[in-house]
Amino acid sequence: MNFDISLLPWQEKVWNDNSRFTVIAAGRRTGKSRFAAYKMIFAALTREKCDVFYIAPTQGQARDIMWHLLLELTEGLRTKSNVNNLQVELVNGSRISLKGSDRPDTMRGVALRAVILDEYAEMKPEVWDEIILPALADLRGEAVFIGTPKGRNHFYDLYHYADTGEDEAYKAWHFTTYDNPLVAKEEIDSAQNRMSSHAFRQEFMASFEAIGSEVFKEEWVKIDDEEPMTGDFYIACDLAGFEQAGAKRKRRRDNSAFAVVKVNEDGWWVADIVAGRWTVEETAQTIFDLIAEYNPVGVGIEMGIAKQAVMSPLFELQKRSGRYFPIKELTHGNQRKTDRIIWALQGNFEQGRITLNKGEWNRQFLDELFQFPDKLTHDDMVDALAYIDQLAKVSYVDYRDLDDEDDYAALDEISGY
Repeated sequence: MNFDISLLPWQEKVWNDNSRFTVIAAGRRTGKSRFAAYKMIFAALTREKCDVFYIAPTQGQARDIMWHLLLELTEGLRTKSNVNNLQVELVNGSRISLKGSDRPDTMRGVALRAVILDEYAEMKPEVWDEIILPALADLRGEAVFIGTPKGRNHFYDLYHYADTGEDEAYKAWHFTTYDNPLVAKEEIDSAQNRMSSHAFRQEFMASFEAIGSEVFKEEWVKIDDEEPMTGDFYIACDLAGFEQAGAKRKRRRDNSAFAVVKVNEDGWWVADIVAGRWTVEETAQTIFDLIAEYNPVGVGIEMGIAKQAVMSPLFELQKRSGRYFPIKELTHGNQRKTDRIIWALQGNFEQGRITLNKGEWNRQFLDELFQFPDKLTHDDMVDALAYIDQLAKVSYVDYRDLDDEDDYAALDEISGY
């Protein structure tokens, strides 16, 4: 038998994982259905006379999503098909059946080799707990939960359970529509311009956020690519772990992020926020290059072992270039990260004191900002920007306007400091 499988990059990652129960939160048009079909056919072909189920919220949805695709991919591999009960039988005697979770009695009494639960967020969790999980026990069958999030329900709970890594049988994956190279980026961008921000983040970015839970609101965000005439630049660095040279990048790990902000009496103009994962030497070079480009009056790096690691190559770059600059250590201030970020940014955004320079980084930053504090979404760029509040504590007071000498005492009468 020849069964040709052509996988997208994200599909290949999941395919090569050996976890028994796979939980995939994915945006629209990511390629979920074709991946599900491949998994079912492969599972059915690798064991004779076994049963494999594809379950959608309703049998009508199962038919519309999977039936014609299943017939296409099993051409030459099946002996018969029955559209009335939505079942195909393969050449080795195994059967693939399409089911609806709204008809649970049709799924009882079968020992399953594998099952796909598509759009699991729209099913009653009892279908899995009381019917499907016991049906997998005899053959130690596999299951794939897949779908687009619908707020924070049982799919959200299952995803987080799998994401903790505490149960080796479960593995969680998160993909957006951007992870499908067959969908034009311009088309996704166009959809974002037409849809509400919540709908776009849920449907395309596979966000589990609930409506009304936003800490930061869209109407607070200002974007202007005109740099203010006055002010000083500051750079705040939030460091994550470092990649090993030549190692594969792991998308779900935290990023390092560097916020470049011009501060004046009117507020902050965010020139750029650079985020990514690099080796310690690449990280030092990125910081050095930003300093050379913007000539900031203050540079801060989050305290911790990552700061200690990056300081040595950063100092070597300073020595080689003859360009020296002091580094301030940024601290947590004994605050929880969520509280610290809200304290630093929420009021400033609401009062219109933060303006973003227009750039390609806007999309990633705003995704982090609007979903904060969602555990499924990176917050590294938001965290880096929040550190500016600690770094750029600037008091803009004209001492010449003070009438009472007791209100002001200059330590340096010439500079006014």
